Formats: sequence, structure tokens, C-alpha cells
Amino acid sequence: MHATRAKQKKERSALNISLIAGLVFALLEIIIALYTHSQAVLLDGFYDGVESVMIVISIGIIPLLYRSSNEKRPFGYLQIESFFVVIKGVTMVAVTIGLIATNIDIVLNGGRHISFNNIAYFELFAAVLSIFVIFLLKKKNAKTHSALVTMEIQEWIIDGIASLGMSVAFFLPLFIKANWFSNIVPYLDQIIAILLSLFMLPTPIRAIITGLRDIFLIAPEEETVTEIKNIVNPILDSYGYEELHYDIVRTGRKLWISVYITFDKDMISISRLRNLQGLIIDALKKEYQDFYFELLPDVEYLGNTEVR
Repeated sequence: MHATRAKQKKERSALNISLIAGLVFALLEIIIALYTHSQAVLLDGFYDGVESVMIVISIGIIPLLYRSSNEKRPFGYLQIESFFVVIKGVTMVAVTIGLIATNIDIVLNGGRHISFNNIAYFELFAAVLSIFVIFLLKKKNAKTHSALVTMEIQEWIIDGIASLGMSVAFFLPLFIKANWFSNIVPYLDQIIAILLSLFMLPTPIRAIITGLRDIFLIAPEEETVTEIKNIVNPILDSYGYEELHYDIVRTGRKLWISVYITFDKDMISISRLRNLQGLIIDALKKEYQDFYFELLPDVEYLGNTEVR
């Protein structure tokens, strides 16, 4: 119980760091966007603002994720996490697509001149701060392995790369003085905003797909299934067993793994089965933090037979 509370506290602490940093970033970016009229910075500000709202909800649902399963809820409340990931992903996609449409409209209406120098230095500063936040979050998540914090780290990595890319792009007018580039300058901010949007879109889309797979209890991505089989199969082989089939599902941060095996004899050694299951669990612990594993004998139904 104490370990669970400590883990929950660390997860909440990591999300609080991301929340505070996100709010600061969103506020600064919106101020800079209003001052410079930059759509690219406004996109980043809206993105961080929506992200901050989502983090507040994340912190609220953390206690539910640590409740144990029971007969009424065999998977506990872990699917709430998957549902939230989907909602978050859909929100991010909607915001991004809306801002793409806005920038296309500005391009079609002749573009816009902005102060590139101020934006370039600000985005460079933002990239450095993003690296610092990523370092803090990774340190906090080293032992909790929270799916929510992991998603936050991915978001900050994307934000840091985007800020660095924007900084480089907005420095270009200082170095390129050619006439052909001067014709592009009024559209540079919108071009960067659209490219930034396209760069950001794959992450929330992947989150939506993963979340939906978890909600509908579809097997996780092929890489995860293959990795689990590569861990379990050699141990089964060493004991002379062959797996009949796997049932692998994921709900939020937890994997549920069932392996069905067959026996050549009618007698089953419970102690041997227990030892084998223990070996597999120890091997899985090296790769996964939160999972449930069971090793089951497959009993074939042969119709109505008399029990002796």
C-alpha cells in the first residue's frame, strides 16, 4: 500500500511539473503571438494551453487508476486512462486541423509580415526550457513508468523539436537576402505553422489508435505482442511445453497476458506449473512494470462425457 501511494505521489508530482511548465509556456506564447501576430507561435500556444487543460484532468483521474480490480470491474478503472488518451488525442487533432485551416486562409489572403527576430530568439529560449522539462519528467518517471507521464514526455520532445525548428526558420530572413526569398517572407510564418501542424499530427493520431485498441480490448501493437512471445516462448521450450495460444490485452498502463499450454499426460504438476509461471513473471518484470500474467492448461471440450 505504501509503495502504491509513493508511486501515485511521484506520478502526480511529474504531472504537476508538466502542468506548471505548460501554463507558463502557453501564457508566454500567446503574449508573443499577440505582440508579433505570428500564427506559428499562436499554434504552439493553443497546443500548450489545451495540453495544460488535459493535464488537470489527468491529475484528477490518477487515484482511480490505482484502485484494484474486483468482480464488478475485472480490469479495475484502467480503461479510464485509455478513454482519456483518446479524448486528448481527438482534441489535439481538432485544434491542429483548425489552425491549419486558419493559416491556409491567411496565405490565400496575401500572407502577413511579422517581427521574425523576436520570435526566433523566443523559440530558441523555449527549446532550451523544453529540454530542461524533459529531463525533470524523465527523472520523475524512472520508477513509476506512468503512461500519462510518458505521453507528456513525448509531447515535450515534440514541442522542443518544434521550437528549435521554428527558431532556425525565423532566423532565415536575417541571412537570406535574395529577391526570391523576399517574395516568400510574407508567407513564411504561415508555412512554418502548417508544417509544424503536420509534424505534430502523427503523435495524437497514434495515441487515438492505441487508446481505441485498449478500450475495445484488441491486442496491442504487433511489436509488443512479438516482444512478449520472445520472452515467454524460450522458457516454455526449456520446460518442454508448447504454447497453444496467447490472449494479450492492454488497459491503459497495464498488460493482461494469458498463455494456454497443452499437456501430454492427464496428470498436471501444480508445483511445476507454479515454478514455470514464476520464471516467466520474473523474465517479464525486466521489460514491463505493470502486468498480470497467468499460465493456463488448455482443456479441450469433447462433448458430454461422464465424470469419473
